[in-house]
Amino acid sequence: MNIASFAPLAVLLPILGAALTFLLIRHSRAQRTVSIAVLSVTLLLECWLMASVWDGGTSAVNIGGWLPPWGIVMVVDQFSSLMLVVSSSVSLAVLIYATGQGMADGDRDAPVSIFHPTYLILVAGVSNAFLSGDLFNLYVGFEILLTASYVLMTLGGTGPRIRAGVTYVVVSVVSSVLFLIAIAMIYGATGTINMADLALKLAELDPGTRNLLHVMLLVAFGIKAAVFPLSFWLPDSYPTAPAPVTAVFAGLLTKVGVYAMVRTETLLFPGDTFNTPLMVAALLTMVVGILGALAQSDIKRLLSFTLVSHIGYMVFGLAMSSVAGLGAAVFYVAHHITIQTSLFLVTGLIERRGGSSSMDRVAGLAKLSPLLAVLFFVPAMNLAGIPPFSGFLGKLGLLQAGVQLGTPLAYALVIGGVLTSLLTLLAIARVWNRAFWRKPEDAEHPDPVLLAEPADSATGDRAGKTNVTLLPRTMVGSTLGLVLFGVGLTVFAGPLFRVADQSATEMLDRTSYIQAVLGDSAPVPALSQPGPGTDPAGVPPASGQERK
Repeated sequence: MNIASFAPLAVLLPILGAALTFLLIRHSRAQRTVSIAVLSVTLLLECWLMASVWDGGTSAVNIGGWLPPWGIVMVVDQFSSLMLVVSSSVSLAVLIYATGQGMADGDRDAPVSIFHPTYLILVAGVSNAFLSGDLFNLYVGFEILLTASYVLMTLGGTGPRIRAGVTYVVVSVVSSVLFLIAIAMIYGATGTINMADLALKLAELDPGTRNLLHVMLLVAFGIKAAVFPLSFWLPDSYPTAPAPVTAVFAGLLTKVGVYAMVRTETLLFPGDTFNTPLMVAALLTMVVGILGALAQSDIKRLLSFTLVSHIGYMVFGLAMSSVAGLGAAVFYVAHHITIQTSLFLVTGLIERRGGSSSMDRVAGLAKLSPLLAVLFFVPAMNLAGIPPFSGFLGKLGLLQAGVQLGTPLAYALVIGGVLTSLLTLLAIARVWNRAFWRKPEDAEHPDPVLLAEPADSATGDRAGKTNVTLLPRTMVGSTLGLVLFGVGLTVFAGPLFRVADQSATEMLDRTSYIQAVLGDSAPVPALSQPGPGTDPAGVPPASGQERK
């Protein structure tokens, strides 16, 4: 039995769950139960898919029995299955968090009748993007998740959220139009949009046409991934959304863009044609993003800038075109999805306990809520790359790959990566010193809930509401679970790095992917030009040459 045949269920189950939760619009408890159950089953299915390709290999399923390149193909390999498992784990934690927030607030801030169906549609779009084997289906996946994100971002209908939503919609539409134009141009030039088939036919085009198509896709995906200078929209959009929505956006949406960049760069445009511009963009993304973070006084905006900054590490790994670099980038994507989401969930708890996410208005949280301090400290140190956490291991892998590459630009990125990591630690230290270490009385214009008596620490008055549970157990528990999941990435870093390196080897080689879709007899063209980390024949290094 081909386990990949069940891959479409990773998309279908959330869609069916969304339909069912919409039918249960007047039964909030049933909605919550259905949503959590559907995501749990989806996660188990994706774990099964990952187990089937854990030791390597690629499987493809043709939807409706239509053979490629005409039909829709879904492809399961180590990279896509790892992204599915990590994204669904994070999505489930955020859903439980949002459910707890809804129950604590009486569903007044985020009506479950809207939230649950839309959230499941978002998950379906993310899963579809990770599994897509053709460019148009990838575009459909993007549009599904973006349509859902428009609704989630404007929940509550406040002025700031509507303004941020308008910016987000305009930028997303522009990137989607560019992507669609690129798809049309690729189809006009090659007569196909199946990615495995394109890997064969794009190599036959003249270099000028191929480079134009390459640039079009890079720009479209660069906007979605928030790569500098195409990242201007993110810091003003994400922080205004409700805490659970901001968390899932920060964790998943930009990483789908990164995934698309990795998949198309390795499969459709192998070699080092645009490696130098990508490295420059990676360096600028890291440095400009973290400098923006240092200038912020709001924790949400600070984390949004660190999100942009750390996208640069992933682009750096991709631009090296080596097994060591790409493997470290794959590991870092999985790490960053988890850690960034955890920090935004903790920030939501800080906002509830302190009444604000501004560092000026919040203080003394380490004394008021030691558990909240621990929940912030662990992922914050992980994000900063402090040993022995997964953030340190991922950055170390990237820096080692940069040193192995040995070019002046690679050394500049190594230095930039170290500097960015140190500045991230400085930004996190500012949050810790001001929000946690200071006395509550030192806060400027504190919210009354921050100065509540210890006997009233469980409830307080907030935003005109009385008897609001400040730290609901469901919200704290889901955040704790995600923090522990991030620690688990450190504990199991060895097997995960091995899977990441294997997936990098297969992506750079391309044979497994192309023959899984087109058949064992399909030819695999050699690289048009040798890239870093490849021998003169254009073959990636063998697995025995991977990171020691």
